Amino acid sequence: MAKIAPFPAPEPASASRAAANTLAAPAEAASPRPRDPRLDFYRGIAMFIILCAHIPGNRWTGWIPARFGFSDATEIFVFCSGMASAIAFGGSFARHGWWMGTARVAYRCWQVYWAHIGLFFFLATGMAALDLYGGFDKSYIGALNLHWFFNNTVQQIIGVFTLTYVPNYFDVLPMYLGVLALMPAMMGVRKIGVWAVAALSIAIWLCANPYMIGLGPDGLSLPAEPWSDREWFFNPLGWQLLFFTGFAFMAGWLPKPPISVTLAIVAAAFLILSSPFGSWKVFSWLNDAAPDLGARIRPTWELTSEWREKTDFGLLRYAHFLALAYLAWLVAGENGHNLVARGNSLAARIWSRVLALVTKVGQQSLAVFVFSMVRARFIGVALDQTDHGIMITAAANLAGFALIIGCAYSAAWFKSQPWRRKR
Repeated sequence: MAKIAPFPAPEPASASRAAANTLAAPAEAASPRPRDPRLDFYRGIAMFIILCAHIPGNRWTGWIPARFGFSDATEIFVFCSGMASAIAFGGSFARHGWWMGTARVAYRCWQVYWAHIGLFFFLATGMAALDLYGGFDKSYIGALNLHWFFNNTVQQIIGVFTLTYVPNYFDVLPMYLGVLALMPAMMGVRKIGVWAVAALSIAIWLCANPYMIGLGPDGLSLPAEPWSDREWFFNPLGWQLLFFTGFAFMAGWLPKPPISVTLAIVAAAFLILSSPFGSWKVFSWLNDAAPDLGARIRPTWELTSEWREKTDFGLLRYAHFLALAYLAWLVAGENGHNLVARGNSLAARIWSRVLALVTKVGQQSLAVFVFSMVRARFIGVALDQTDHGIMITAAANLAGFALIIGCAYSAAWFKSQPWRRKR
């Protein structure tokens, strides 16, 4: 495990320190822990970026974090999901034992599974309706590469339900499901020690990335198509390393990092100096400005393909995210105090409102994610009817932001079950 804790849990008072660290001792009784404000804020930021990234033909996609380094919003989502799982599920293991904790995780897997199935069939139906009744020049079934499903529905519908047919664009939730399914095993070996959890997580990651120990480029993966050797775009055997890193920090298994100017400079330098190797966009800029330097960098850029590989979560992506997360942790301040608006000025009130909106989106991440994946496709359809100009693209993105904010507040309202309140 890494030694950088981007979003550590709030420092507990000395009188309650033992209770706050019950995840490190599952046999003890644990009380519910409050959510870290940094967790919801940064996960909310990821939801906005994910929406932008999935709108076809979106000008704004050229300026998301993925265009400037190895890691992107997926890392934020997975890492913060690991942190949230430490709060939501880790306490269940501590309070009620391994079997009840496993049952809680299984219930969440059941929810994620049906969210994935619902997302697939809703979008498949929507794209079919556009092709059948829309009268558009392009095939939206083809744009999502769903013609395989419609051409051989009998076979592929079995693949959809067994997760052996996972088309691109529908691959994040299966990865999340696979990572969640590993949690009972991790909590089981936790009884041996934290080192056993780290060893198991690293061993599983190495199975997906055997090049790290000289065993060749092809590691363990899950099939995404019955008729080809294409694997899941997000291999849960690789991505679990990041998920359980976030879990370990929030659980208190790993300490928070020191507040260090030197460490901040090192992290910033790594982000800047690695950008030509992690971003084709930055490499192109550098190559245009200094062709000789670009020619020297190109061989290294090509050799690092496995190390920055997204499917199996290459090591450079891990290092890049930890460096970025450390800086984000410094910016947020101790316990996220820099994320709290102060004063009654107009700027403070606006900032307070922005924080509330982003945090609400982060709190309802599963509902927002599913909604944004659907909404992104239809925003793309709307953009296809325009010239993709700057102003119309901005309006489309801002409308999408407003819609996912509305989704977050709606999901929170339904979860509160207001119909059960006494009048």
